[in-house]
Amino acid sequence: MNLITAFIAASVVGIFEKTIERIAILAALQSIVAGQGGNAGVQTLTMIVRGMALGDLDRRNYLRTFFKELGLGFANGIAVGSVVGVVVGIWTGQWLLGGIIAAAMLGNMLAAAIAGFLVPVLLRAFRQDPAQASGVFVTTVTDVCGFLLFLGLATLAAGHLH
Repeated sequence: MNLITAFIAASVVGIFEKTIERIAILAALQSIVAGQGGNAGVQTLTMIVRGMALGDLDRRNYLRTFFKELGLGFANGIAVGSVVGVVVGIWTGQWLLGGIIAAAMLGNMLAAAIAGFLVPVLLRAFRQDPAQASGVFVTTVTDVCGFLLFLGLATLAAGHLH
């Protein structure tokens, strides 16, 4: 299953081949967005699966827990996105590119929080073990969302990037 989802993420990158050819730095930076999103998603997923296993998370507090995780995803996205955006702006001399990666980081951290919560909850609803299969799906969501957000925004701004 992991191999199939890796090909899905690779196919998303393939959509932006022309943009990456034109702006080569995107190839190096895209892994930052996907990697940080994957880490955040797996952290959220770990907390949710742990809460399920200990009996701390059930239908009575799903909504409160979801919004708490979404808030943490937003805060992480702002913090990490700002740092990465400034570093990329200084490193490349392209502040627009720094803004693009910051926005993509924020969006991917939100996707990570949503997937990290929903995937184990849905697997449990389908009577599957969330601890066993969630990681692959959460990582796929963050890879695909990260690549789409970062490369999509860069494609939209390509006329202003070098």
